[in-house]
Amino acid sequence: MVLSNYTKEFRYNLKLASPVILGMLGHTFVSFVDNVMVGQLGAAELAAVSLGNSFIFIAMSLGIGFSTAITPLVAEADTEQNFTKGKSVFKHGLFLCTVLGIVLFLLELVAKPLMYVMDQPEEVVVLAIPYLDLVAFSLVPLIVFQAFKQFSDGMSLTKYPMFATIVANVLNVAINYVLIFGKFGCPEMGIVGAAVGTLVSRFVMVFFLWWLLAKRKRSRPYVTNIKFFKLSKQPIKKLMNLGLPSAMQMFFEVAIFTAAIWLSGLLGKNAQAANQIALNLSSMTFMVAMGLSVAAMVRVGNQKGLKDFVNLKRIAESIFLVGFMFAVVFALFFVIFHQALPDLYVDLDDPTNALDTAEVVKIAATLLLASAVFQISDSLQVIVLGALRGLQDVKVPTIITFISYWVIGFPISYFLGKEDAYGSLGIWIGLLAGLTAAAILLFIRLRYLTKRLISHSSTA
Repeated sequence: MVLSNYTKEFRYNLKLASPVILGMLGHTFVSFVDNVMVGQLGAAELAAVSLGNSFIFIAMSLGIGFSTAITPLVAEADTEQNFTKGKSVFKHGLFLCTVLGIVLFLLELVAKPLMYVMDQPEEVVVLAIPYLDLVAFSLVPLIVFQAFKQFSDGMSLTKYPMFATIVANVLNVAINYVLIFGKFGCPEMGIVGAAVGTLVSRFVMVFFLWWLLAKRKRSRPYVTNIKFFKLSKQPIKKLMNLGLPSAMQMFFEVAIFTAAIWLSGLLGKNAQAANQIALNLSSMTFMVAMGLSVAAMVRVGNQKGLKDFVNLKRIAESIFLVGFMFAVVFALFFVIFHQALPDLYVDLDDPTNALDTAEVVKIAATLLLASAVFQISDSLQVIVLGALRGLQDVKVPTIITFISYWVIGFPISYFLGKEDAYGSLGIWIGLLAGLTAAAILLFIRLRYLTKRLISHSSTA
């Protein structure tokens, strides 16, 4: 193996991935700011946001996962310079994402009563319900935004979703500050104020991204004059065949992290608040891997369109190498700062909640050590999934993710996460086991497919 064969791809990989990473980090940074602001209100409020978002994350995983079907198909059409095919993919993808966003919002409303039968702390549930109502509605503009974003990524125009995200995030932080704490004469709304900020910013995000794409000569014909209800069966079938398994892949992963939130709730509000801190910090580093996953999806989709399978394999492996390097850096960061980082989320000067705060910080510091360990597994599995989606291989990876997270990971989290076992740390040991199994099995799958494609192309 000549290392330069891989390192020479680093620059373009990062050029493609960095706007996606920055956009996703923007989302996560706003979540971080939300949690820091809400954390000043108390452990119960922080736990309520965690519980409410656990329902939202499940729905988001289905919507975002489904929308990823748009990217490889657009990337392939772009490489083939087939405008008609590309616009058809986007139009049908936009229609399906809009419908899915509305369905997910309605399902969230139906699912709300589950909070009362999940054995969660009662004060947390009471706070979470009104928060969930508004954030659930924000799923509609979010999933519509995903359709535009995935199209933009497929065209290698990754910076435009980043710009839209930055604008929305600045607006979100401003609204949150004003409404959570009641500044500038506005009512003090607590965590409901955070929900209002999320809702408004997501609508702005959609319209701003459309405006950016409509301004650019290359993308304007795709996003204007869309005959939204003039649909064809074949593109819908193609998107459904790719989108539904992709949605389930993301669902299986997000659902186990959601289960971790619920299992933490069984241990009490302090364990749940600590789990939220560790998840929020881990999600920031995960966004780097997600950005590289999009780069893998686009570049593998491009090479598939060119039928250049030798370079396809080399480029995919170069992205894995970048991801590994970032993961090692993040792991060291969490190990070094695991004691200091949780302090950012709590009010250390509040004497009323001093005992709760000390317990939250202690548990979160331990969980960050577990998070450091699974940085590599988490990074590899999501980047390999991106490469497999670029190959339009989704059915076998769906089975792999189900086995990894729910046959291997969840039982370990459940049994080790009990109060008389390892508690919160046991829950995260299960997460580590699931992510590691997924990374290994998905990597084996990709190697098998690329070797087979190279073999077939050389004998053709």
